[in-house]
Amino acid sequence: MNKTELIAAMAEKAGISKVDAGKALNAYVDVIKEQLIKGEKVTLVGFGTFGVNERPARVGRNPRTGASIKIAAKKTAKFKPGKGLI
Repeated sequence: MNKTELIAAMAEKAGISKVDAGKALNAYVDVIKEQLIKGEKVTLVGFGTFGVNERPARVGRNPRTGASIKIAAKKTAKFKPGKGLI
């Protein structure tokens, strides 16, 4: 399912227009992004938890040359499904 199909399904299920469903979905995604950027968790009981995972800096290998390279630390988004989701 892509974003357009999700918006159409949301609009049908909620009995609202596709435009309003699109605005709601975009607002939802924006709020989750903002919270993750702040380093906060977003928990939806029965669905799951969005959070931030911090990966430390490490040394890796270039597969072509075998040379060691430094991989910088970074933050990644993670999702842990709730019990009601699966």
